Amino acid sequence: MRLLNAAKLLWLLLCSALFAACGAPEAEPAIEVILHVDGSARTLLYTDELTVDQLLSREGIELAQRDRLSHPLVSPLENGMIITIRRVAERQECEQRSIGFERQRLPRESLRPGEEQLGQTGALGMEEACYRIILEDDIEVERQLLGTPAIVEAPRAEITYFGIAQAVASVPIAGRLSYINHGEAWTIIGNASNKRRLTSSLRLDSLVFDQSQAGERLLATAETDSDSDFFNMLWMLPTADQTNPVRLPPTDVLYAEWRPHAGDVVAYSTGLRDANTGDLRALNNLWLLQLDLESGHALSIDEMLPESPGGAYGAWGTGFGWSPNGANLAWARADGFGVVDLAAGALTTLRDYAAFDSAANWAWRSTLSWSMDSRLLVATLHGAPTGNEPATASPVFDVAVVAADGSFSAPVQPMAGMWAAPAFSPVAAQGEFSEGYIAWLAAREPETSLSSQYDLLVADRDGSNERRLFPAEGKAGLERSDYATHAPLFAWSPDARHIAIIYQGDLWLVDIESAAATQVTFDGASTYPVWSG
Repeated sequence: MRLLNAAKLLWLLLCSALFAACGAPEAEPAIEVILHVDGSARTLLYTDELTVDQLLSREGIELAQRDRLSHPLVSPLENGMIITIRRVAERQECEQRSIGFERQRLPRESLRPGEEQLGQTGALGMEEACYRIILEDDIEVERQLLGTPAIVEAPRAEITYFGIAQAVASVPIAGRLSYINHGEAWTIIGNASNKRRLTSSLRLDSLVFDQSQAGERLLATAETDSDSDFFNMLWMLPTADQTNPVRLPPTDVLYAEWRPHAGDVVAYSTGLRDANTGDLRALNNLWLLQLDLESGHALSIDEMLPESPGGAYGAWGTGFGWSPNGANLAWARADGFGVVDLAAGALTTLRDYAAFDSAANWAWRSTLSWSMDSRLLVATLHGAPTGNEPATASPVFDVAVVAADGSFSAPVQPMAGMWAAPAFSPVAAQGEFSEGYIAWLAAREPETSLSSQYDLLVADRDGSNERRLFPAEGKAGLERSDYATHAPLFAWSPDARHIAIIYQGDLWLVDIESAAATQVTFDGASTYPVWSG
């Protein structure tokens, strides 16, 4: 019995030992991970081995293409790991901001030394800038400017004019010299220092500025108000006294000129303003207007040329010019020039050539000048290409004399430049050059004459005795700044002894014999010299 009990006890002890050895398995260690996503923080416990990618999949979290993750997707989870997901978004945003205006102080002919005048109030402009904005968890972290800000409204400069001391040398001159300064008409008679302003209320637009044969009247076009149906109006400006300007019937005028030896007859041509772009478009017509010179009323208006497309680049118009005897009218377009058959109402071509393609919003055309006997025209011709460039891109612009009846032509200077603007002088009253001269501008860089600087050259009427006259040696050349108008840069005096020329925005007088130059204006705002009388 004792043996049996001992055996049972042994058995129980053995089972207890076995039970202790084969009891419940120990728990596997847990991995604690903190996940930051979508504005919240989660604490996650895992006992199995996972990668970051598997964690996101198990938690149902999707990553967008631009989202930023703190750990690589293949990284295994580690206890205490903090995983952060930043949601990245992109948007475009535009904002308008003001642009400051500049303050300018400019000299002005009409003011006395020390006097000042506010010419234009300043106004802020507006521009629109667009940005690409990067957001992380709805917080902006980066802002990138897209391109250049667009100008919504350009700022308007504040302009204050001031008077300057002007010492014009006493230089006797023949006839009457008139010009435009700051949009106002000025005139000089007798002496270069005798300047007088003719207008103060009109804003001349420099499309028309022509002086009558005796110098007693000017034709000028002036701007209209922005709400007007017309882009300009034609005015008659008496030059001899303080008589007020006289409004003439034509409006929207691109060309107007007194007819020599008629006194009261004006030739003119008109155009239209595009309502959408504001650009002017020539109608390439021609009218003759007879005036009552006292009232400015029309006595008769006759159509000489009907409206027409005007050839190549016809929207920029046909230029005209009366012969000195008033019997013939020359015309010029972008692709040629000739004379007007007034009786037939048609154009006769003397020379044609390829129109120059400026690749810009303007068109070149030749300027024409008649000899005093009304038999010859001197002009700039667009020449043939020098290489493989198209004819419309040829850099060749030659000065030549052409007979008005088409019987002959003769070269004066090859490659003179597109702004050569040659002009016959009146007949000289004395000296060995009694037959007169030809003057023109010669490009210093003929191959790029559009932007080249120029020199004023003069020669006898037959092209001999050519010489450089102005500017002085070592000085900067003359430049053309306004390609879209046809305002002349120089004009001959009635006695062929002087040339009035615009140089760096000021009016100068140049003596033909001595080449002595006298500055007449000093504010850099003069243009369009005309001389007669």
